[in-house]
Amino acid sequence: MIFTYQPQGVCSRHFTIQLEEGVIRSVEVTGGCDGNLKGICSLLRGMPAGEAIARMRGIRCGHKSTSCPDQLAMALLAAQAQAQTPQSA
Repeated sequence: MIFTYQPQGVCSRHFTIQLEEGVIRSVEVTGGCDGNLKGICSLLRGMPAGEAIARMRGIRCGHKSTSCPDQLAMALLAAQAQAQTPQSA
């Protein structure tokens, strides 16, 4: 499943996440701190989504109430919810 997400309150503008049976296959980020986000995306590859959410949820960036990792956790939560929603015929 490929899931797209528009983060809020951070420098990143767009996430594209590929999940397969609850495991992160790839993450692409548009905008934000390029090197840091490339590193995060590389570390997430092959990780169960639940583990990634637990590690990143609640991380803050400076004075902001969120961060790119926190927004990635929110995106993964939304992707999991969409995967569990029965598709209409």
